[in-house]
Amino acid sequence: MGKEGQVMNDFFRILNDIVMRMVLLVMWYSPIGIMCLISAKLLEIEDIATVMAQLGMYMLTVVIGLVIHGFIFLPLLYFIITRKSPLRYFFGVLQAWITALGTASSAGTLPITFRCLEENNKVDKRVTRFVLPIGATVNMDGTALYEAVAAIFIAQMNGINLSPGAIITVSLTATLASIGAASIPSAGLVTMLMVLTAAGLPTNDVTLLWTVDWLLDRFRTSVNVLGDSYGAGIVAHLSVEELKHMDAMDAAENEHVQHDEMMNELGDAEELQKLNPHSTKANSEDKLNDIKAKDQESAI
Repeated sequence: MGKEGQVMNDFFRILNDIVMRMVLLVMWYSPIGIMCLISAKLLEIEDIATVMAQLGMYMLTVVIGLVIHGFIFLPLLYFIITRKSPLRYFFGVLQAWITALGTASSAGTLPITFRCLEENNKVDKRVTRFVLPIGATVNMDGTALYEAVAAIFIAQMNGINLSPGAIITVSLTATLASIGAASIPSAGLVTMLMVLTAAGLPTNDVTLLWTVDWLLDRFRTSVNVLGDSYGAGIVAHLSVEELKHMDAMDAAENEHVQHDEMMNELGDAEELQKLNPHSTKANSEDKLNDIKAKDQESAI
């Protein structure tokens, strides 16, 4: 568009600068706002010792659940399907697991997970490039477990008895809400409001979870990354025959293309020999013989 489109270009560039400054301002003031919310919630608590004890049991319950899921259920499922050592597979993705603990972000860990699976565990690149991005967005099993336990904890803290039907509703809602959670730190707190609203529980108590979410978020993100990694290994094992068939088809197609190219060169050499029977006869015959020899080798 030239000069006519420069106006729109400047508009969106300035708009981007404005939004980035707003986000930076919110990031600088968010610790103060979160501290005020937590302080207000703590001042409303009458027996803070009891609440802190309940919060400690909540943290312990979440960590135990994540350990059972990430280090018992997922490796057992991997072993049952693939009949391979899950411990060796875990050591292959150890760097990605540690990165997830440090960053609390599945998306931020994705490049490390790619390298660990492809270089250490020898998972086919076609599988990792398809499974891992989907898993980083959809597979939030650690977040689903965390949200279900958090909803039950808030109900118990407020003296609300959940019926079996309400517990099933909380579990299903937590699972569905975790699918829509972004793969960034503390994204589960946003979808937590959906779970609490579906169960009819007070949403104001979410601010109390912020005091420990920074730690639990790292544990559940590491379990999410483990689930993505084990899932990619299972898909790669189940897709071995399909991948071999695709490789064979690609090899046959490449061979067909090379054969067509050699036949074209052969036709060009014969045509050149007909047009220049004297001056280029020797060169044409040599080129013709070379092409025929290559054709015979490819046929063998």
